[in-house]
Amino acid sequence: MTSNNKKPKFSFTWIYMIIGGVLLYMYFFGENDKGQTVEKPYTVVEECIKKGWVKDITVINKSRIEADIINNDSIRRLITDKPTNEGLKLETHIGSIDNFDNFIREVKETGKFKGNVSYEEESNFWGDLLWNILPFVVIIFIWIFVMRRMSGGGGGQGGVFSVGKSQAKLFDKNGNIKITFKDVAGQEGAKQEVQEIVDFLKNPQRYTELGGKIPKGALLVGPPGTGKTLLAKAVAGEANVPFFSMSGSDFVEMFVGVGASRVRDLFRQAKEKAPCIIFIDEIDAVGRARGKNPSMGGNDERENTLNQLLTEMDGFGTNSGIIVIAATNRADILDKALLRAGRFDRQIHVDLPDLNERKAIFGVHLRPLRLDPSVDVDTLARQTPGFSGADIANVCNEAALIAARGKKKAVDKQDFLDAIDRIIGGLEKKTKVMTQKEKEAIAIHEAGHATISWFLEHANPLIKVTIVPRGRALGAAWYMPEERQITTKEQMLDEMCAILGGRAAEECFIGHISTGAMNDLERVTKQAYAMVAYAGMSDKLSNLCYYNNQEYSFNRPYSEKTAEAIDSEVHKMITEQYERAKELLNEHKEGHAELARILIEKEVIFAEDVEKIFGKRPWASRSEEIFESNNKVAEPEEENIDATEIIPQPIGDTEGEETEKD
Repeated sequence: MTSNNKKPKFSFTWIYMIIGGVLLYMYFFGENDKGQTVEKPYTVVEECIKKGWVKDITVINKSRIEADIINNDSIRRLITDKPTNEGLKLETHIGSIDNFDNFIREVKETGKFKGNVSYEEESNFWGDLLWNILPFVVIIFIWIFVMRRMSGGGGGQGGVFSVGKSQAKLFDKNGNIKITFKDVAGQEGAKQEVQEIVDFLKNPQRYTELGGKIPKGALLVGPPGTGKTLLAKAVAGEANVPFFSMSGSDFVEMFVGVGASRVRDLFRQAKEKAPCIIFIDEIDAVGRARGKNPSMGGNDERENTLNQLLTEMDGFGTNSGIIVIAATNRADILDKALLRAGRFDRQIHVDLPDLNERKAIFGVHLRPLRLDPSVDVDTLARQTPGFSGADIANVCNEAALIAARGKKKAVDKQDFLDAIDRIIGGLEKKTKVMTQKEKEAIAIHEAGHATISWFLEHANPLIKVTIVPRGRALGAAWYMPEERQITTKEQMLDEMCAILGGRAAEECFIGHISTGAMNDLERVTKQAYAMVAYAGMSDKLSNLCYYNNQEYSFNRPYSEKTAEAIDSEVHKMITEQYERAKELLNEHKEGHAELARILIEKEVIFAEDVEKIFGKRPWASRSEEIFESNNKVAEPEEENIDATEIIPQPIGDTEGEETEKD
């Protein structure tokens, strides 16, 4: 038989309220004597004394008097409208005790007052007690409020003493995380490795029977938006074990020793719940390599936290059944001791999705949308190379917003095309005022990009060209780059020549150059330095890589003479491609002029318009075949932006992106 105990919980608040109520009652009602007391002005009391209606007078604290009225009903009725039979007192304040004494002496001499005058010193005990206690009560309430605020809210446990406790959130079988591996599209390799970790905890005997050991940790590494945190949420949704989630910044505090204390408390709770999983998001907040900034002094709180984390993960203590999963997009700055086997046995790379993975990701994010039959997932996946999972989710959401803004009943293909355009290039600004001369210059510049890319074998296939301002750019040429695993020198030179086509067109057909090509020059310069200094693609400095991996004590791992040679090779490479671009433009100047004219007239032209002028492209790539098979949908991917403020898009393959970042 179970007892249903619903008694109210004990609280000191009720005691405080009762004591306060008693004090207030005694203060206002505790000193009322028997009889009626009426407060009158001093002149009225003085007149009653002169008429002989007062029998006794009491002077209290030399500032207040109480006059007892004689026992006469008619006199009481003259003084107050509601007299009582229990006696009547008149109360008033006096300005000067000396003047009052002189007045009493005079009325006694005349015989108008024959009573007694007594002097009393009276103290208000309860009032004094209240005013003496009130400051301490206020201080106590302020102290309680501050302690609760420091503990993280009104429900904080331990007050300020809980600052060293772990801030990790615990998710168990009954947690509210509903994400599973089915919701994680793409990243099949990373998902498989993470799923194995869950299997380790569900069925450890399967692996330990053969003498194997359960991995202690897994590090998720990849660019932002690729789904590292989503994978961890899927682990929490799939695992039937407790899951502790915490951010790396939660360990960092202004108090010395708090980070290490929170690490100890986190692993202490995990040992009690073992087998379990600990997830630390953005671990680079505490896992940065030690000793990089000696000016911080000998007691660096972040290094102390990292040391404690290293000890807990693989020290003398035993953490059997605890697996640590961490995520970061800055694995290059992590401490080497944190990355070694025994702490993070596995480094799971979560890269940008490829074509098939983008299809799967689109399938997940298109599921809640009301789609038009014209939407083709294959087309969307092919026209968004380089997009992360977060970018694809943003595309789907933006397309839905555009369709809703247009009051459509379903999201169609054009909404997705407009969404991709807006995400890559920004919002169109058709109201931006430009002179006719500026418009012609931009059209000639963009037509130069389109012309050069059309006649180069390895240039990216052209999708469309526009002179409508978008974002902070005045015009753009949109391409569909091929997804390559490696990039050859010839491909990079062709891309460089196509990028220089805008500046070359200005010089050939306008007669002067402008700042519109500043972004193009920045991209070309970065690519040329990457080819010469990192990829060893120059004739004079062939097969040499001067990449600085921070193992050197100086900034550049080469001499000043080599730096001059690098500058010379870069200048030579860019000059050759610039002259090559001018030759191609002069060879096809009639077609370029026609293309610029149509661009000024229509403001936006597509690949089929260029094909009508120049004929079919000599080198049709796989991307162009796919593009033509999808009704020639104009879709942007990689652009040449002609505004000085725009950050350049990456050029080429993975290696090219890395060298640009370096």
